[in-house]
Amino acid sequence: MRFMTLGDAAPVLDRRPWTFAGVCVMVVSLTLLAYGSSQVPVIQLLPWYVVAYLLIGACIFFPTGRLTSLRQAAAFLLPGTLLVVLALLDFGLWAGGWLLGLPAWGLLLSRWTPANPLRVLQVLKFFSLLALGLVIFTLNVIFVVFSLGLFVLPIIPFVRLVDPAYRVRPFQTGAEVLLGIAVLVLAFAVPTPEGTWSSSWIEAGGAATAGLMIAFWARRVPRRSKRAQFNSGAVV
Repeated sequence: MRFMTLGDAAPVLDRRPWTFAGVCVMVVSLTLLAYGSSQVPVIQLLPWYVVAYLLIGACIFFPTGRLTSLRQAAAFLLPGTLLVVLALLDFGLWAGGWLLGLPAWGLLLSRWTPANPLRVLQVLKFFSLLALGLVIFTLNVIFVVFSLGLFVLPIIPFVRLVDPAYRVRPFQTGAEVLLGIAVLVLAFAVPTPEGTWSSSWIEAGGAATAGLMIAFWARRVPRRSKRAQFNSGAVV
């Protein structure tokens, strides 16, 4: 009698969040919100903020093929909701700044399971990088070099083609190539907000650099906690 081993299992396609697509959606949304905030009251931007928030969430959670738990949904939606309340109370548009780290935050939450808990140190590192991202987004008006991340966006999907696991997802590959190009085109097409010192492409570039930095860190966070192993290699 022969027992089935781990090596006998059929390979399963690894369904990962579309983090890069989420970053692209964030860059477009933040650029348009920055332009709109100089034209209309903040409350009129709220529907667009909600749409951007949900689109980023869809990029992160939907491709995994798993049902989002209640705690994951609450942890994802609650910060944005609270920051919108602060904006409506005229305490500043921090909700827009939160979008910088939203794809990475969603990525961390998508891995949050009873077997792989979300650690306090990971959360602290995330907020530290988010604070650094806000500094980059603010200073890129003066130091334009921080905006070069915008020109990297169309290149990233092609670089990722060296990964065999990425090549087997033609729909994702094509969508992210188009998104990277669309973000670059849109950043130059959006008019420069009146009364600002920087053009829209500079703001989009700062968002791209900060968002990519935080998302790259989140992708490198281990997706599974360390477990005890038998000599046979089976994980328990």
